Amino acid sequence: MKKTIRFVMPLAAAALLASSSVMTLAQQTQSSNTTAQYNGAFAGSPEQEQAYKDGMEAAKLDTLAKRKVDPTSSHLYKNPPAHVKKDQRDAYRSAFTSGYNKAINDAKANGGF
Repeated sequence: MKKTIRFVMPLAAAALLASSSVMTLAQQTQSSNTTAQYNGAFAGSPEQEQAYKDGMEAAKLDTLAKRKVDPTSSHLYKNPPAHVKKDQRDAYRSAFTSGYNKAINDAKANGGF
């Protein structure tokens, strides 16, 4: 009986350690896929590029949260970030809308986010 316990307990411990590392890997893989895919295809100022990325992320979040899929109803469209100057808000909204629509079209073509 003691020999069996000496043999089984280390195997059980090894199995537990192996399963926890597999779970950690699965969680890391899952969490790394939560942002919209951006491939740098937008040409413009750094602020406009950020607006484009914001639009892509907002589209994904709106879709996953089952909110209305409309760039003009998004919080960041209505209220651009504080660092966006008043005279740059139209450019921000335009780039945001482009990113939002691109993300929605890509999601439709690829079967979702």
